[in-house]
Amino acid sequence: MTDLRLRDLTVRHHGPRGPVTAVDGVSLDVPSGSTLGLVGESGSGKSSLARAVVGLAPVHAGRVLVDGREVRVRTVRDRRRLGRLVQVVLQDPDTALDPRMTVRQTLVEAATVFDRLDRTGRAERVTGLLGLVGLDPRLADRLPRQLSGGQRQRVAIARALAVGPGLLIADEITSALDVSVQASVLNTIRDLQRRLGLSMLFIGHNLPAVCHVSDAVAVMRHGRIVETAATETLLRNPRHRYTRALLDSVPRLRGQR
Repeated sequence: MTDLRLRDLTVRHHGPRGPVTAVDGVSLDVPSGSTLGLVGESGSGKSSLARAVVGLAPVHAGRVLVDGREVRVRTVRDRRRLGRLVQVVLQDPDTALDPRMTVRQTLVEAATVFDRLDRTGRAERVTGLLGLVGLDPRLADRLPRQLSGGQRQRVAIARALAVGPGLLIADEITSALDVSVQASVLNTIRDLQRRLGLSMLFIGHNLPAVCHVSDAVAVMRHGRIVETAATETLLRNPRHRYTRALLDSVPRLRGQR
């Protein structure tokens, strides 16, 4: 298990008119073995925060602490060390999957970054990873283009799990999927978190989807956290007007709360 702590994190990007603050003094905790949901509209800074955690966006100020150690990605060794602890799954699985590589090749490549495996070990690891994410092992020799969007996203999740991370960052992983497929992937994520004891930062703009998998939820707007609460508390008694607006925007059947 791995815990994540952000302390006064600020991330800035260089825009055409000068520096733009994407994340503005954010402090968050993801305790070991729990899932924190991070919700907000597009452009609120969620993805910039995620990229800063894994060293893909520069930290202007503040600290990112994984298992109590400050994250500083300066060398290839630093990135490999962080990758053993933290993995990220992105919105578009096509960005994580090489179209020229089969599912098997993709998972073997990821699994052998840190562990030396013989032929039997590689086969067992691929079968185990596909089983974890609810995929038929017979899909192992297919290319990404031969899979559905939901299957590709599950392969991307399996790829992230191949190195055995303690913390998984899921960044808008269901937003490009059909509604029925979203529900299946969300259930898989929740099951994985419980079975593996993963810590998870689950990022999205769909509040019901985020709440479905999260123990607590932080609401982000314009680069700042406006409210953080346990999931049930947030749903029953939202305190910030922006959180109430997000809840009010969720479609409901007549008479349904």
